[in-house]
Amino acid sequence: MIDLAKETAALARWPESERTAALKRILPRAAVKGALRSCGCDRFACPRMPGWLAVWLVIGLGLFARDCYRQIYRRLRPWDKRRGTPPRSTLCEARKRIGVGPLVALARAVIKPLAEPGRSWARDCFYQGMRLMALDGFVVNLPDTKANVRCFGRPGGPSPGAFPQARVLALCEAGTHVMWQWLLKPISWGEPSMCLALLKKLQAGCLVLWDRNFRRYELVVAVLARGAHLLARARMDLPLRRLRWLPDRSYLAKIYRNAADRDADRNGITIRVIDYLLNDPARQNPAKPKEKHRLITTLLDHKQHPAKTLIELYHVRWEQELAIDEIKTHQLARLTLRSQTPAGVVQELWGLLLAHFVVRHLMCEAAARADVPPVRVSFTATLEILRVRLATCPKTHARQSQWWEDVVDEVSREILEPRRDRTNPRVVRVKVKKWPRKRKKHYDYPQPTKKFRACIVIQR
Repeated sequence: MIDLAKETAALARWPESERTAALKRILPRAAVKGALRSCGCDRFACPRMPGWLAVWLVIGLGLFARDCYRQIYRRLRPWDKRRGTPPRSTLCEARKRIGVGPLVALARAVIKPLAEPGRSWARDCFYQGMRLMALDGFVVNLPDTKANVRCFGRPGGPSPGAFPQARVLALCEAGTHVMWQWLLKPISWGEPSMCLALLKKLQAGCLVLWDRNFRRYELVVAVLARGAHLLARARMDLPLRRLRWLPDRSYLAKIYRNAADRDADRNGITIRVIDYLLNDPARQNPAKPKEKHRLITTLLDHKQHPAKTLIELYHVRWEQELAIDEIKTHQLARLTLRSQTPAGVVQELWGLLLAHFVVRHLMCEAAARADVPPVRVSFTATLEILRVRLATCPKTHARQSQWWEDVVDEVSREILEPRRDRTNPRVVRVKVKKWPRKRKKHYDYPQPTKKFRACIVIQR
């Protein structure tokens, strides 16, 4: 676990430019250099864009997503009259030089679950000692280039999507919104096919929450093999073999790999099934007012884990939906990523998720100070405070430590009111464009062969 106050205090001994860059990312400089060294990217000497600065530049693309390359560079380093601000091409070449490896190594070194058992501010991050982890995915739009289309593809349907897309599947610590582990694949990959590799990184003592899209037998086996438990939504047509009813109206059943195993009662896994419906008209689907819902869980003791408690607990899974909204709506705040090549897309996504961890880490420190759950701290306010307050760090240790205390204190005052009990319709409103859809013929559009002035023909 990173001690941000300790890291910040150590930065006062560094040269001013390096200290500024480090403060703006709140990541240990030793970890950045170690990531570069492990990938062999520390062998290239570039006085204007050293490797550590290039790594922070990529993370800056996620933290200051609305700014251009040169503006992000200005946020990282003070103005130098002799050298000035490098051109965009220099910054892009620095990104290419370090590649994806250092970002991956850095994420593995610093990103950890932040909730600590026994801490009052983390009480909503656990259920009976089990860390709540949610599993879900999202897609991001990419620039419409041939390379991105070839590597990542477009979403299918009656007509190809407007942009190529990449799919991200992540394990999220539900109580802190920290994206702990993730996989990045082309849009053609389905989330269930990506899930098995991600579950191999699961820690023992977790309670995993996921939606009914993940219904494969192998996934339940993988969760149990890691010493974790499962609470998931399931389809009502899931083939089950009922064993016995429990006093709270849930029941024990077995799931199998395939129909042959089910007929032979071979290699079955005992689970607990909870079927329920909602009798509040405001919470029902208007198209299906009597719709039934089904949860399955590996928590078999109905006395220790009552059915209604688990039904309420399952809705913690929506915390990951809010974390995804933080990344796509507030942090990214762009229609697409900015990278034109597949390697750049992967690098930019790793930087985006690292930047999200930086914001969430600061929010957890502020939540501990205010003694409230981390989800009660405003993400948008914290993000704006970081963007505004990350100025040049004072040179003295005392002033620098006070600067950090002031930032945490400011964030700790951005506390949200308790959430209202409400529902919203799952609908979208899309503006219809008058322009035709972009087709394959438009990629190699003819370019001018003459200067504009030479094309002018004045008519009599």
